[in-house]
Amino acid sequence: MAGDRMAEDLIGLKVMIIDDSKTIRRTAETLLKKEGCDVVTATDGFEALAKITDQQPDIIFVDIMMPRLDGYQTCSLIKHNQVFRHTPVIMLSSKDGLFDKARGRIVGSEQYLTKPFTKDELLGAIRRHVKKEQMA
Repeated sequence: MAGDRMAEDLIGLKVMIIDDSKTIRRTAETLLKKEGCDVVTATDGFEALAKITDQQPDIIFVDIMMPRLDGYQTCSLIKHNQVFRHTPVIMLSSKDGLFDKARGRIVGSEQYLTKPFTKDELLGAIRRHVKKEQMA
């Protein structure tokens, strides 16, 4: 499984990044586009919810600390939607707290990544939660 040969498994995959930090959005977008992913970004939960229906992402990364609608609320709304409840949601946070991780699980998130995340963590989360047949 090592090496660059695995890169093609992410081509065409639609990934949504929801974060109020322009730096985080840009970093994730650059990394993912290099792997062939189709990236959709949103600055907060409201913008994300408006885009999700049109874009139908395969996986969603959402920052916990955001203005207006935080990551927990956003994740909860996604998971309560019949169409998107099976879409994997990965929480992003600059805090590595047990409470935050537990709260993320309560609202239905699949995983929790601490910022700054590495390329391997980001790609690993996608590979772990998006099934190959979903990608095809």
